[in-house]
Amino acid sequence: MTVTRLVDPRLADTVGVLFGRTLKTRYRGSFLGVLWSAVSPFAMAAVYSAIFGRVFASHYGNSVVRYASAVYIGLTVSQLFIAGTAQALPSIVAGSGLLNKIKIPFEAFPLSIVAAYGFQQLIGTLPVLIVLTLIDTRDPLHVIALLVPLAALAMLTVGVALIVSGADVFFRDVPYIYDLLTFFILLTSPVFYPASIVAPHVLRFLALNPLFQIMEELRILILTRGWPDLGTTALTLGEGALVLVAGVAAFAAMRGHFMEEL
Repeated sequence: MTVTRLVDPRLADTVGVLFGRTLKTRYRGSFLGVLWSAVSPFAMAAVYSAIFGRVFASHYGNSVVRYASAVYIGLTVSQLFIAGTAQALPSIVAGSGLLNKIKIPFEAFPLSIVAAYGFQQLIGTLPVLIVLTLIDTRDPLHVIALLVPLAALAMLTVGVALIVSGADVFFRDVPYIYDLLTFFILLTSPVFYPASIVAPHVLRFLALNPLFQIMEELRILILTRGWPDLGTTALTLGEGALVLVAGVAAFAAMRGHFMEEL
């Protein structure tokens, strides 16, 4: 199967149009606009810090502020993945009216949703992550290195978005199943608790969660002057690339039957 058969050459232009439409629709009449993406994790990090700060601060140099920063990082990663894929999941079914009128690439719908959500999140949260990195490490190289785990997160999100949005066309129970799956993913991600408190035999199981290593790598880069293990980083990137390729291939196999179901 050739690349041109996997990816429609009209895809980039169509994604661009739908991307702009999604952003305009989402923020029409909104006062803060994309800044809501920064406000939400800030508020949640504050709540977690108020409840668990004193308990877990000892794992972050006895600093509640550093614990709050770690929570903010975890929330940013989990929201980018879970909300991005969940919003993309029903996009093809929701766009069936447009698909019945004009011929456009099916994958443009989930990709434009992920792109729009990722854009709004990064505009709001990436500056915060950069500032936190410079405060704690004072090393611009650490800022540049943030792109590596974020790239793994992007590939993972796009791959899963393609799979679940395609599956939703055939099985309308997918949203309910995915809600349970994302709850499990969030529960096994060290968002508000440090990974160091988890028993070693449980930690090996939690490490199967792809968000786990991405969160930990970002925390090392942002909150310490150290560097993530190169082998683990390569594995994280490899997992993201594998999921992306699997998502593209699975979507290509499914899309030939979409119009029969829509």
